[in-house]
Amino acid sequence: MVEILTALSASAAVGIRIALPLLSLELLRGEALWSALPFIAAINPSIRLAILCTLSLLELLISKHLLGQRLLQVIMLVSSPIAGAIAANFNAIALPIWLTGIVGGLFAFVLQSVQTAWFYRQTRLQVGFVFAQDILAILLAFLAVKLPQLGGIIALGLLWWAIRSYQVSAKWYKNKSGDRAN
Repeated sequence: MVEILTALSASAAVGIRIALPLLSLELLRGEALWSALPFIAAINPSIRLAILCTLSLLELLISKHLLGQRLLQVIMLVSSPIAGAIAANFNAIALPIWLTGIVGGLFAFVLQSVQTAWFYRQTRLQVGFVFAQDILAILLAFLAVKLPQLGGIIALGLLWWAIRSYQVSAKWYKNKSGDRAN
């Protein structure tokens, strides 16, 4: 059960941001993060850390501007299932790697798609909301390693929020399309 909560917490972190939580997991876990992916584990750790630092910095800086937010939404929507599968498998011991990868990838994609719907509904995310996303992503990555039960419970709360937010967005889009028809 703890392994499932760990996978949910790590994939939720990657569903919010991608490079920042992977960097956090890299710093907290090191080689254990990439043990399930030998092609990434073969990369020199210094190079891998430099790539993750660069991507995290770009993610942090770009996410504060409208054009950057638009670009990031597209990139993150496409890459969140892959990153979610990678993050979910950093602690896979008892469960099959393919199962945790699928669950983690889908969970990250659901969270990212709800954020994308919010973005296009509001046309711009407020800077405070973006900072909250950054902090929550780092917190969930930290909790996935140190307190997986708490991180998993927060991830399940985010899943509940995503479902509720999807319902609200669906009603908003339905009303908006009904207004255009009239």
